[in-house]
Amino acid sequence: MLQKIEILDFITTKGLEIERIPLFYEVFGKPLLEGPVVLVNHALTGNSDVCGPNGWWNGLIGEGKCIDTDKYTVLSFNIPGNGYDGDEKNLITDYTLFTARDIAAIFEKGIKQLNVQKLYAAIGGSVGGGIAWELAALAPGLINHLIPVATDWKSTDWLKANCLIQEQILLNSKNPVHDARLHAMLIYRSPESFKEKFHRTFNGEKGMYNVESWLFHHGKKLNERFTLSAYKELNYILANIDITEGRGCFKDLAANIKSNIHIVSVNSDGFFTAKEDEITFQELKEVKQNVWHHTIDSVHGHDAFLIEFDQLSRLLSDVF
Repeated sequence: MLQKIEILDFITTKGLEIERIPLFYEVFGKPLLEGPVVLVNHALTGNSDVCGPNGWWNGLIGEGKCIDTDKYTVLSFNIPGNGYDGDEKNLITDYTLFTARDIAAIFEKGIKQLNVQKLYAAIGGSVGGGIAWELAALAPGLINHLIPVATDWKSTDWLKANCLIQEQILLNSKNPVHDARLHAMLIYRSPESFKEKFHRTFNGEKGMYNVESWLFHHGKKLNERFTLSAYKELNYILANIDITEGRGCFKDLAANIKSNIHIVSVNSDGFFTAKEDEITFQELKEVKQNVWHHTIDSVHGHDAFLIEFDQLSRLLSDVF
């Protein structure tokens, strides 16, 4: 069930004061304050519906699953402006309003307002994992297990470049959400996954290759459920992850994070690369002992964190 609290008098990293931010969230499993709390952060086009009949991560979260809702309280916030509440008044017109750090700060205020003193874990994939990193830097003692999946503590040049292309499509296309999604699917998957799925097969009925039909299908689906303002906002947040900005070097900052850190990469991820995660891991090991680096073996690229549930569950079995 979608619930709402309000964050009042919030000041962004750019110094803008916002009188009221509606923050929508859902709770699954044990009621709040009756079990260990696991915060789950959604990705770019996701939302707080993380498990159940329509849950986007129900292969990982649910009764008897890796994150067992019989054992844990699962808390998930919607990034303000993502449109999941269905009220157009809550959409954000200035898509550059928030960075990932702002969202982490909003989530932290929401956690406090819900009287949650400690998170057993904070987990998220892609931009959701970047927000988890930002939350850990903002509140170094809040999270017991930090689990960033297919993500990193910063937006790399490669990621920023792809987000710029997304932004230009969203600003200039006649069918912006649809067309941006076509490009996004290329960076969310991999050449090997396309080859394995399509084998250059042609759809005679539609008069196009199946890969083309598949891309158009995904563009149409997203256009039906996701707003242009939300896409622009989330893309900007994705392009602006950096826990070190204004704070000094990564290793000094990471040394203050009390969490056990479990980095999960995808070996075929061309968006947040496993190589970049390995660099992060090696730097972490210089200042912390309680860090681990796990890798999902998959042809599916970045989106493997939404596909390879068995592997992800095994990799996280020692945590949950």
